[in-house]
Amino acid sequence: MEKRWVIKQTPEQTAVEKLAAELSISPVLASLLIQRGVNTFDEAKTFFRPSLEHLHDPFLMKDMDKAVERMQKAFTSNEKVLVYGDYDVDGTTAVSLVYTFIRSFYSNVEYYIPDRYSEGYGISVQGIDYAAEKGFSLIIALDCGIKSVEKVAYAKSKNIDFIICDHHRPGDKLPEAVAVLDPKRDDCSYPFDELCGCGVGFKLVQGFAQKNNIPFVELEQYLDLCAISIAADIVPIVGENRILAYYGLQHINNNPREGIRAILELANVKKELTITDLVFIIGPRINAAGRLETGKKAVALLISDNDEVARESGIAINTTNIERRTLDTSITQHALSMIEEDAELLFKKTTVLFHPEWHKGVVGIVASRLTEKYYRPTIILTESNGMATGSARSVKDFDVYEAIEACSHLLEQFGGHKYAAGLTLKRENLEAFIAEFEKVVSSTIEEHMLTPEIEVDAEIDLSMIDAKFYRVLKQFAPFGPGNMAPVFRTNSVSDKGSVRIVGANHLKMDIVSPPAINKGFPAIGFNLGHLFEKVLGKKPFHALYVIEENTFNGNTTLQMNVKDIKFD
Repeated sequence: MEKRWVIKQTPEQTAVEKLAAELSISPVLASLLIQRGVNTFDEAKTFFRPSLEHLHDPFLMKDMDKAVERMQKAFTSNEKVLVYGDYDVDGTTAVSLVYTFIRSFYSNVEYYIPDRYSEGYGISVQGIDYAAEKGFSLIIALDCGIKSVEKVAYAKSKNIDFIICDHHRPGDKLPEAVAVLDPKRDDCSYPFDELCGCGVGFKLVQGFAQKNNIPFVELEQYLDLCAISIAADIVPIVGENRILAYYGLQHINNNPREGIRAILELANVKKELTITDLVFIIGPRINAAGRLETGKKAVALLISDNDEVARESGIAINTTNIERRTLDTSITQHALSMIEEDAELLFKKTTVLFHPEWHKGVVGIVASRLTEKYYRPTIILTESNGMATGSARSVKDFDVYEAIEACSHLLEQFGGHKYAAGLTLKRENLEAFIAEFEKVVSSTIEEHMLTPEIEVDAEIDLSMIDAKFYRVLKQFAPFGPGNMAPVFRTNSVSDKGSVRIVGANHLKMDIVSPPAINKGFPAIGFNLGHLFEKVLGKKPFHALYVIEENTFNGNTTLQMNVKDIKFD
């Protein structure tokens, strides 16, 4: 699919030169900083050296005082406390974090992860009944609960209190919990509202520690869980998230917990991990447990402090992940064939597919795959407990949650974010929903949103890339939404003559910038194999790429990761 190249606005030249001089860096790097809102020497210092001291006071979050007070009361009275969370990465890391923290000084605590198939997403009646039967009087809900008005009321009727820690958008009415921690509440003035569910759980722990004079250094062991959750939940890596991710990555790379160490050993990973590695190596394996079996296995892995137990859990989860991949591939192929065989579907502005036998655990992944292929808002549904249920994914700048909300009269349940959501509806409403969703999206989406775009940070010559340039560039990390790895454009380059196809369909090149035909710059273009013949003919092209390190046989070199190529 053809991609649009969108050049970011170049900052004002005087400001660029001033910052470049203050920091003793190239104007290109100074321009990249200003594009990221870093305009002064002090702001650059904060950006390049994130500090835990810059984390916000947890008591700025609405209801934090109530939540900490209720926890204190529970511990003083020796109440049974249940830490409850969703079955995905965000939920299981949050549960692992809060449970491990409480368990370090209080024994009357357990954790609970709902079953994806029998209970579904979020707080369930079954979970509340379990709590009542076992004598729990306080449930701390993580990464869920913001819309569970009726469930929280049901729990209250059984003398069970709730503390809700969520980051999803609230509905019109908040649950009547003892405390509702959610920075997206309209009446919450917390300075940063892009925390993940695990991040909100960390703020609860931070608040309790602060109130009880527990040194912050004792909480640093949980930052790895925050980093994994931030990466997997695709929240912006800016502000507080950037600090948590920065230190969490350090923890994973320097002293990983037993469960993460087991995952890395089984995946044969021996390099320094980045946010991208958390997304593609660690996240899917943690997710696999909740997708195909039970999220409790993921928590067991993450809280284990025994290397043998962690390895056994890791092997089981790794096996589950392999099974998940097989399922995801076969269902994606089935879904693609359904689209290709239906001419009407090919010309719609949405993709909504339903098949009763698709595995509920992988429909979100399939929705992502189809969004990549056809680049339009996509919903993949299967049957569960007699209902159609599934996941939605969106394209850049389009709010799929709002589009689904506009169809809420046809739904039983829905929730999520701008780019990802979940929904459940009666099967008899399926046809009406598909038509209504297409109507809503068609009337609100702008035409350019249906073509994938690549944002270009700067245009540079190959000669600008040297060790110092990359050394500074590397300090822009951790990269992710809100602070993506800079994409550079270099015009009129060509391959030196070594182009070849590697792997499934990837271009391996040595790129040179005529007329200076010097040593080529190593480059890899993933899934660009279809351009082999053109590149082989040494036709000049314009390249978009990020600069990264490539480690092979113990040697680390710089290479271009080519995102797109255009010929004159």
